[in-house]
Order: sequence, then structure tokens, then C-alpha cells
Amino acid sequence: MKASDVRTKSADQLKDELIKLKKEQFNLRFQAATGQLEKTARAKEIRRDIARVKTILREKAVAGQA
Repeated sequence: MKASDVRTKSADQLKDELIKLKKEQFNLRFQAATGQLEKTARAKEIRRDIARVKTILREKAVAGQA
């Protein structure tokens, strides 16, 4: 997921995307704990995507206040 793609989405869409990413992160943690995780790099991608979405949500919130 690219930052430019994330910036084009509305705040509601970003919140939905954040929920989806957190669910996927939760599932990946379970897979890792049970030894079923095949793509270990996916956990890192998800963590960064969550940070990216949260950052852009924060930017939009600050821009709305100013």
C-alpha cells in the first residue's frame, strides 16, 4: 500500500482499512505462534501499513482543525 493511495481515501474509508489491517495482524500473530506462518515478511508490511494509515488519519485530523 502506497501513501499516495491512502491519501486519496476519506477518513471513514481509512478507519475501515485500519480495522481490516488490525484483524489481519491479529491473525498473523496467531499463525506465527502456532508455527503456521509462511510469509514472515507480511507481518512487517502490515505493521508499516497500520502506521501509514494512522499517520495520514492524524494529518487529516490536524488539517481539519486548522
